[in-house]
Amino acid sequence: MGAEGSAVTIFVFGKRYRVPRNLTILTAMEHLGYRLLRGCGCRSGFCGACATVYRIQGDFRLRTGLACQTPVREGMVFSMLPFHPSTKARYDVKGLQPDINSLLRYYPEILRCLQCNSCTRACPQDLPVIDVMAAAMRGDIAAAADLSFDCIMCGLCATRCPAEIVQYNVAILSRRLYGTHMAAEAKHLKKKLEEIRAGRYDEELARLTKMSTAELTKLYNSREIEPEEA
Repeated sequence: MGAEGSAVTIFVFGKRYRVPRNLTILTAMEHLGYRLLRGCGCRSGFCGACATVYRIQGDFRLRTGLACQTPVREGMVFSMLPFHPSTKARYDVKGLQPDINSLLRYYPEILRCLQCNSCTRACPQDLPVIDVMAAAMRGDIAAAADLSFDCIMCGLCATRCPAEIVQYNVAILSRRLYGTHMAAEAKHLKKKLEEIRAGRYDEELARLTKMSTAELTKLYNSREIEPEEA
């Protein structure tokens, strides 16, 4: 394939460029010299920092994705979102009950859900966001928490919601309610926290902070890894 065939035309913030077709949106922007101080994130699709909206010329649809995951395409017109503006409720989760009343108190808009499934189609993690909202509307905190466990809070579901629901904030409240009031206490975690507070690891931590990057890398690579369960 020639040089021309290995490149695509894209439009970044309205400007036309030619870039190699094997790049993602994120690496294409860096290839073009954009200095990304925000939105470059983890580069693996786990932090949600690089939410992007784009269109393909000749296609009427507005698409969404994460810039670190989405390959560039011929005629792609895109813009990264620094963050998605939303109303985030403030609450003391310990003072709430794990029921629908707590969800409706802070996010009453969930009752506007049209079940259109736009939120699910927008999710870069392929989460069943519509099922999370359905669980929230019937007060099933455990189901909402479980179904939204892998949510990375990128906000793309909310950008596509015609009812203007902030699904990811509803989901995190559900997970907090579940973790605080419904999940079984992790006794091993409680024990480990008590050891940390008692200073059991202070000396070891002080030693690690004085190590060089090379020493830390060697130590990390030689660590004992727990065997996988059969």
